Amino acid sequence: MKYGYGWVLKFVLAAILLGVGIYMVFANEVVYLITGVVIMIFSLFRVVPLLKTLKKEILRTINLIEIIFDTIIGGVLIYVAATGQMDNSELWKEVYRYSLAFFFYARALVFLNSVVFLGEKTEIPKFWIHILAITLGTYIAVTPDFSYETVGIFLLIVSLIGAAYLGVDGFGGYKKYRQFQLELNQGKEKQKEVEQKKEVILDEQKEDRPYVN
Repeated sequence: MKYGYGWVLKFVLAAILLGVGIYMVFANEVVYLITGVVIMIFSLFRVVPLLKTLKKEILRTINLIEIIFDTIIGGVLIYVAATGQMDNSELWKEVYRYSLAFFFYARALVFLNSVVFLGEKTEIPKFWIHILAITLGTYIAVTPDFSYETVGIFLLIVSLIGAAYLGVDGFGGYKKYRQFQLELNQGKEKQKEVEQKKEVILDEQKEDRPYVN
């Protein structure tokens, strides 16, 4: 029998994710902050595994330059959100729009150049994801009506999907935990029954023994 309490954390994370997702639709600073954090994590967490597995120096250099620029973009968005400057100027809204456009376009451009000109092998789904990324980057750059509200709705959808996944996974973990509790209690009851039977047998054996003076 095995048990765990990971389902508790998944329930809590699902609630937090859902709450933040709903709040993002109404608070632009949260959208800026989440976007910056996502870009920073996506950039920094890739550094060591990516650079270690790329075989050509030019590939490592190009990807490192992209990561540096992405990290700067993420840091700027976090700073803007933390200081509340997005409410004071239309400039930061444009910075946000073009930062996202650059992030998607640069990622796709580096990837496609690596595959087409520098001989980097890839998978078919990954190829089409980057085609989608360059399309999305272009769309963001040329659409003047694009704003944080659009990203907020998208992040809300992602939050709902993530919360549903964590909730279902946590529910499965909770069911296993309750099954463990059931088996544990049944085991104790069986052990108690066995001990009671042993006591009855011992008492019967004592009664059947002849008394010797």
